Amino acid sequence: MNAKLCSIVVAAFTLAPGAALAEDEARDAAVRERFRAAYAAAAIGVDADDDDALRSYVLYPYLRAARLEHALARAEGTWSDADLAAAAFVAELGEAPVARQLRRAWLSSLARREAWDAFLERYDASVSTPALECQRFDARIARGQTAGLPDEIRARWLTGRRLPGECEPAFQWLRAHGELPDELVARRVELLLDAGQAGFARVIAARLPREAAAPLLERADFIELPKRMLDVLLADRERAVPRAVVLEAWSRLARTAPQEALERFAELSARVPAGKDRHDLAVALALGLAWDRHPEALAYFARVPGEALDDRALEWQARAAMWGGDWDQARASIAAMSQPQQSDWAWRYWAARAAEQRDEDAAPAFYAAAKGGDNYYSAMAAARLGERVVPRLEPLPLDSEAIESIAARDAFRRVRELTLVGLRDFATEEWRYGYAVLPEEQLPQAIHLAARWEIYDVAVAAATSHGVFNDYTLLYPRPYENEVAAAVEITKVEPHLLYGVMRQESLFRPDAASSAGALGVAQLTHATARETARRWSLPMPNRADLLDPTVNITLGAARMAELLERFEGQLPVALGGYNAGPAAVERWLPPRAIDSDVWIENIPYNETRAYVRRVLWHSLVFNWLETGRPQSARHWLGKIEPTAAE
Repeated sequence: MNAKLCSIVVAAFTLAPGAALAEDEARDAAVRERFRAAYAAAAIGVDADDDDALRSYVLYPYLRAARLEHALARAEGTWSDADLAAAAFVAELGEAPVARQLRRAWLSSLARREAWDAFLERYDASVSTPALECQRFDARIARGQTAGLPDEIRARWLTGRRLPGECEPAFQWLRAHGELPDELVARRVELLLDAGQAGFARVIAARLPREAAAPLLERADFIELPKRMLDVLLADRERAVPRAVVLEAWSRLARTAPQEALERFAELSARVPAGKDRHDLAVALALGLAWDRHPEALAYFARVPGEALDDRALEWQARAAMWGGDWDQARASIAAMSQPQQSDWAWRYWAARAAEQRDEDAAPAFYAAAKGGDNYYSAMAAARLGERVVPRLEPLPLDSEAIESIAARDAFRRVRELTLVGLRDFATEEWRYGYAVLPEEQLPQAIHLAARWEIYDVAVAAATSHGVFNDYTLLYPRPYENEVAAAVEITKVEPHLLYGVMRQESLFRPDAASSAGALGVAQLTHATARETARRWSLPMPNRADLLDPTVNITLGAARMAELLERFEGQLPVALGGYNAGPAAVERWLPPRAIDSDVWIENIPYNETRAYVRRVLWHSLVFNWLETGRPQSARHWLGKIEPTAAE
């Protein structure tokens, strides 16, 4: 063989593995696309001939389940071909998540058709929902299987939550048989009121005799209209209202309108016995005033004996003292906290701050003790000492063989493919299913696998369950590099800040959706996204666009840039505005310049206060990972000023 021919043959054999891999990837991508199309068609009842590749695809059971769900939703009669197919599917797949999902759909279909014998035979409490549980009551009533049933229905009845409409027939049966006495109706109303469901509590209370309903409806009035009802009480010295009802209304008024409560405190306090009742009124008002950063908060904490203040009250007494510059009181409040509370990194830091403000020689030692944790407070303690921060990296050992073994399991193969085809909720269910049966020694390696597959929310949740917090290279990934770079180019927001926001908002999950309607990796509501796009002359997004990281990241960065400009570069305020909205943080702006850490600590929303601290820490970690250099948090030590936005 001549030299030229030999080199061609060698090159062919050298390239073959790469070419084969590319061919495999192309084939996998093609079958995923066929699955997506078939899955979407199944949702509207369109079937297609499935080729061998699709039938052998690891997610083919999900396609079969989707088709069966559509058929079951349209099935008629007590038994049908769809039921036969569902029975075979469940028998074949057993406890796999896709089978459990189909069981729920099948039971709902049987209940809709009142196929009660089949329903009872196949009912499985482990896959049940409140609606299915109540439909099981209906099935037992229809089949005369009522032994012990009243007790079970009453147990379901006694809840502080609204129940689905499927439960009403069982409750009607209970009433018809005299098994739902007024006492249980009243107890349900009390549970709803305890949960703050005053409106629905009124609906249930309407079933009671007027005399029995009256005190419950009065409590509902005090919950919904605390100011008005407290004024009615104060105007009528002969009116008697249970102390718990009064305190509940008072706490609501103090929380939502502390100035209004302050104006009524003396008169209401005179109406209650001295001692605990007055102390409870004072604590509720003190908390409301502290959340409002009112200068009289400390005076009302002082009305209560120290031993009557729990850790929550002592925390807000300390915060109010910091806000007012009373560092002696701040130190005293911290010293009165329980030992576990004092040991928290936050209160170690604030004990050091109080010591520094009081010119105590021990302050540097206190700061040194507070910088031992990897968090916002430890970084602040280092900044107070003039030191830079190096996060304490503790890599989770990596076992490549174990990771490959996990990845080869059927459940995890489904996790991978469900993620790639965009069925993330199902992927999470499969992860839980597969993770639950892993050998103990393999569990930590599953964290590596989730991170490798870019299922970051699952990776962080699994890491947390194992106490893994400091493997920063694993738990602080930087996905969407091109999208972030483009957003930074447009908005000039620093990339480590943008990554910090996205990590806290969604753990980089592109389909993340909050109960408030925020969508995507940067968690924007549709209205906010459209307003931001308009101001930046960007394409107007629809809701689906917000699930596209390219669109979402750019709009999130633009939103952050706007908030930084609005609040004159004050990063903690801008972060607070991103989480709670700019109107809220405008209310929280101080009347005078105040230390940034004191302002953050006095944010009244627990979620927003934690959010600001965490994003600051995340951004520091991301910058450290990017640069490899010790980080300074000294810029966190500035002042929060009243701004023009105020």
